[in-house]
Amino acid sequence: MHRANESTCDATRQLDSLLRLLDDETPQVRTVVTRSLGGFGGDVSELLAALDRPLPGRDLALLSRILGTARRADLEQDWLAPSGGASAMGDDWEGFEAMLRMISDFLHDGVTIRQPLSDALDLLSDDAAEAGVRSSEDLRRFLFVDGRLKANEAEGDDPRNLDLAWVVANGRSNPLGLSLVFILVGRRLGYEVEGVDYPGHFLCRIYREGVPVVIDCHDQGRQHLQLTLLENPDLSRRERAVIRQSAHPGTMMTRLLEELVADLEERDREEDAVLVRRLRKTLG
Repeated sequence: MHRANESTCDATRQLDSLLRLLDDETPQVRTVVTRSLGGFGGDVSELLAALDRPLPGRDLALLSRILGTARRADLEQDWLAPSGGASAMGDDWEGFEAMLRMISDFLHDGVTIRQPLSDALDLLSDDAAEAGVRSSEDLRRFLFVDGRLKANEAEGDDPRNLDLAWVVANGRSNPLGLSLVFILVGRRLGYEVEGVDYPGHFLCRIYREGVPVVIDCHDQGRQHLQLTLLENPDLSRRERAVIRQSAHPGTMMTRLLEELVADLEERDREEDAVLVRRLRKTLG
């Protein structure tokens, strides 16, 4: 333990020395600083917290961009897609969550301390249980009606909407991000929550006394009897089929990567978008 503490102190001092050179725009210095910072990996948030001085916002933004190279490398190296593509994932929820963790670490800014995805979902599940959640309906109310999670109306194209650790910490996301948290927390608590891969949106389904009820997580958990939705004459045959189906992990991961590419391109993060596009191709 003592050696570990010494190692952390040494790393903190080394990082502090490099950070003092961040505002030096001399090409040779910038090259050395960038290369040296790469040796810390893509996340220095805990080391930053140990510093005795806060970094100005401009330096934090620059540091995050520099660390992005390591985060891209980590994601590409760690990504393991099944050889059969998305359809081969079946009901591999463990593998699905592992992929979500990789995406979450990739989208993290690397400078802000926060809980890893699995820990964040575990704690949210514990909070739900302590609040008296005893069914998928209770969980719907706990997350969306009571306002624990809300629609990110102001920044619907923010890539962080698909960083589920950020979603849990900040309490807002887009339809897919909110639905995934609902599904994953439901699984931890043993409640049936299904995904519905509706075109242009994403929905969930729960069952009340055996009756399927479609949930719009982006609309404060609004409920729709599935039978009533299917009676809408404006729905196409494909839309009716989608509403009846359950989205499996491979379908949801494909949807997430496609949305993420679009969001990254919207934010002019082309290098990140190119990487995620490559990951999408591994799913077929």
